[in-house]
Amino acid sequence: MGVTHHGRTHRLDLLDPTLREFSCTVLASDPETGIVLDRSAFYPGGGGQPPDHGVLLWQGVQTRIVGTRKGDDLYLLPAEGDPLPPVGTEVTGAVEDERRTLLMRTHSGLHVMCGVVFRDFGALVTGGNMEPGTARMDFNLPEVPSDFKTRLEDLINAEVVADRRVDVRVLERDEALALPDIIRTQSNLIPADEQEIRIVDIVGLDVQADGGTHVASTSQVGKVQIVKVESKGKANRRVRLKLA
Repeated sequence: MGVTHHGRTHRLDLLDPTLREFSCTVLASDPETGIVLDRSAFYPGGGGQPPDHGVLLWQGVQTRIVGTRKGDDLYLLPAEGDPLPPVGTEVTGAVEDERRTLLMRTHSGLHVMCGVVFRDFGALVTGGNMEPGTARMDFNLPEVPSDFKTRLEDLINAEVVADRRVDVRVLERDEALALPDIIRTQSNLIPADEQEIRIVDIVGLDVQADGGTHVASTSQVGKVQIVKVESKGKANRRVRLKLA
């Protein structure tokens, strides 16, 4: 569960993050628990990346999807008052493109920043969060130079312009954990029972375990602006960014 499947749902979002429309069959449908599909391109949220929004289209009817809930199955949450497709119905799913694309660019931008801060300042991540086009990341960084904000923005955008390839692969746990520095967070967040680990590699800059969706190269992130650097404790710095 988690890399190619979640419960009964085949994860199309991880196979092809550019996929926005897909066909599927409804396996469960309940106004309280949500809708379960046999296959889905909706990213369910996790690792700081919010879930996708979109619609299910069936028999001339539309059901808006406004969130997800994880359990033994992956549940899509319909908008309040929208009709639910019955179990067994063949439906077409459509992921909201602008939101997903912005989240992919934002998530990859955070990985670029993480790689730059680890390489040039030796700091690990202590927390983070993102919304479409904006994000924050916290680092274990007791001391920062006076020009840190400007330097960091310049270093990140240099990596964006470098158009580094973003590769994704799935490795067996032991093989993945043998890679140097794939845990870029201060705490190891990989579940102890996870036997396959998804690796996101910004070639030549950053390699780490990650379960989100990403663009194919750093140039697709676009120009990054560092909005603010804040002190959040003796050794913690919060960096806020947005996509220009």
